[in-house]
Amino acid sequence: MLGSLHEADDAVQDTWVRASRAGASGVENLGAWMTTIVARVCLNKLRSRKRRREETYGIQIPDPVISRAGALLPEDEALLADQVGLALLVVLDRLSPAERIAFVLHDLFDFPFDVVAPMLDRSTDAARQLASRARRRVQGAEIPTPDPDLARQRAVVDAFFRAAREGDFDALLSILHPDVILRSDFGSRHRAASVVRRGASAVAGQARGFPGSIVHPALVNGTAGAVITVRGRAIAVMGFTVVAGKIVEIDAIADPGRVQRVAAAFLSSS
Repeated sequence: MLGSLHEADDAVQDTWVRASRAGASGVENLGAWMTTIVARVCLNKLRSRKRRREETYGIQIPDPVISRAGALLPEDEALLADQVGLALLVVLDRLSPAERIAFVLHDLFDFPFDVVAPMLDRSTDAARQLASRARRRVQGAEIPTPDPDLARQRAVVDAFFRAAREGDFDALLSILHPDVILRSDFGSRHRAASVVRRGASAVAGQARGFPGSIVHPALVNGTAGAVITVRGRAIAVMGFTVVAGKIVEIDAIADPGRVQRVAAAFLSSS
């Protein structure tokens, strides 16, 4: 819904407060009632975000969900791989608030439109049109489907970091798709660095090891990724999309304060 762990926490708290004040006596379908409150809270947050967001910010990558690689059973890894990836979250950020809510509830969570419509204060037909517009934009973005084998993903990602550390440009080119996309989010204080780079040569030219850095393998929204630390301090989170043995997308968050926040639980459990 939000692509932000902080805002998601706030939404849960807001929902709890509203539900507690309203009281659930007489509510026949508690799940639908709570979902309606959550949806409206999220809608308000998305509208508020859209009003305050600066156009000059550059690329913005939503908050990733980070978990430890190798800590899950194979069946758990399969479920995790079905999570909403960072590439889809980036596309969802381009939708209007109402389009995003309608698409997420219907297409991702299978809510029927006659249930979604009241959450948006729209008619059933209007809710269907919102989701349809969102679906066309998502499909038009041609979001790649990652290799379902996490071990193969990890082998490619490890090869990327090894080549970057050694400064092996040719090795980087061999594992990057010719049309690879690198999205870099350095936060509002470094807007000029928050850009999108395209093409194997351009991306390989940006790949380099940080002196004294440690690469911690991680699952980033269900796919192979890493948390980078220097002297125990998280400086970057990187998510990769690997298709047919090639890296097709890289999402890198290097906003220090934000990285430390989203990676805190991961590092404390490592």
